[in-house]
Parts: sequence; C-alpha cells; structure tokens
Amino acid sequence: MPELPEVETTRRGIEPHLLGRRVERVIVRDRRLRWPIPDDLDSRLSGQRIERVERRAKYLLLGAEAGTLIVHLGMSGSLRLVEGGLPARKHEHVDLLLDSGQALRYTDPRRFGAMLWSGDPLAHPLLVSLGPEPLGEDFDGERLYRLSRGRSMAVKPFIMDNAVVVGVGNIYATEALFAAGIDPRRAAGSVSRARYQRLAEEIRRVLAHAIERGGTTLRDFVGGDGQPGYFQQELFAYGRGGEFCKTCGSTLREVRLGQRASVYCGRCQR
Repeated sequence: MPELPEVETTRRGIEPHLLGRRVERVIVRDRRLRWPIPDDLDSRLSGQRIERVERRAKYLLLGAEAGTLIVHLGMSGSLRLVEGGLPARKHEHVDLLLDSGQALRYTDPRRFGAMLWSGDPLAHPLLVSLGPEPLGEDFDGERLYRLSRGRSMAVKPFIMDNAVVVGVGNIYATEALFAAGIDPRRAAGSVSRARYQRLAEEIRRVLAHAIERGGTTLRDFVGGDGQPGYFQQELFAYGRGGEFCKTCGSTLREVRLGQRASVYCGRCQR
C-alpha cells in the first residue's frame, strides 16, 4: 500500500503540472472504487482551475475554485501525467483532461482507492478525526508518551493509529522502531518519555528521508513522474525477517502484530 512518503512523492510530482491549470473534462471509465466516484464529478470539476495540490495523511487534496477532489490511492493506485488522448489500458479508470493538453490519469488494479468531492475537505468524515502530521509541529514524543499511558497494546500498532499520528504505516513504523531501539512488541504504556522522544525523532527522520528518496518501491507503486521509489534499498528491518541485522549481525525475527508482519532485532531492540 502506498504510504505517506509515496503519497507525498506523488503530490510533489504532479503539483507543477496541475497548479493554475484548468480541468477541461473528467473521463470516468469505472466508478467502482472503494466508494463510487460521484456521478456529477465531471460537471463539478470541468471548467475549474486547480489552485492547490495538498496532502493530508495519505489523502491527496486537489483544490479547485468550487471545491476539492479528495484522492486516496488505496492498495495499488497511482496518479501520473500522460498526454491527453493516450488510449487507456486496463485498470486506468479516470482521466482529468487539462488545458495544457496533458491528462492526470488514475490507475488502480484493485479499486481500493477513492475519488470524492467535498466543499470542505478537512471536515469530511474521512479526514476530520485524523491525528497530527508526523512532520508537523503538533507531533512530538510528549504526545506519544501522554496518549500511551495505561495502554497495553503493542507500541507498533499504537504509533500506526491514525488518531495518534497519521501516515506511520507498516514499513516506516518498522524502520523507526528499529532505529529507536524499541521492540515493536513492547506495551505502549511501558515505553518511557525519553524513549518516545527518540522514537518521534526517528519517525520524522525516517519519513523525511524516504520522501527525499522517492518513497519505497512496492509492487505497483510509482511516483507522479512514473518513476519508482528507491528507499527500499536502504531498509534495515522491514521485509528482512530471517536475514542478518545490518547493525549487529544477528538474525532478524518476524512476528505478527495487529495482523501485520513485524520484523525486529532481538539484540538491538528492547
């Protein structure tokens, strides 16, 4: 699933091609996404100028004059710029035809993504209850410490809770916990304030570095420029169960937490 760095990479890739451009037409070939694409999307968006290309958590917000298109990439979705009129292939469900002659094309083989219209996107039910951005000023170790008190759930699913902080998905939670030296199985309420300060710093660092590297190549993911991410080449723990630890050389272990595979080092993480 595309996570925050992949979505931010996509946002940065498409923004220069969208800002100030007018949508001439919306072509919807298949409305059957996680939630059906609105029947009136073409009439609402056509003729509108794109004024903002933003991100909230893993949602892309294409702000036009009269409202905002909320886009979620789901499990396997992608957005990329193509020449207008380029024949669509299988799974290429939506085109936003621009006055530049290009089209923003949405592809989603599994159709778990979303394209929704809202006059007030931050008040939309999908976004209104989200926690702070991990790279923003409202997120720090003190917040993690405060919200974790009395919590017996493991620390990894705790930091993956979007009400606690958004966008810390499986890959980056695994990497941040490794870098902070915290066992992902440890009860969230048993982690000290100092260790949460370190973990918050590592979440910020890992996500920022992944964004710089263009995200992580995961099956179908490519950025807005059609290029894959390269952060996967630098992973220390995620997807490396049974392999050697790059820090101490011991064998990395794999368990399941919250129905997700979790890889950790029994020597480096406590």
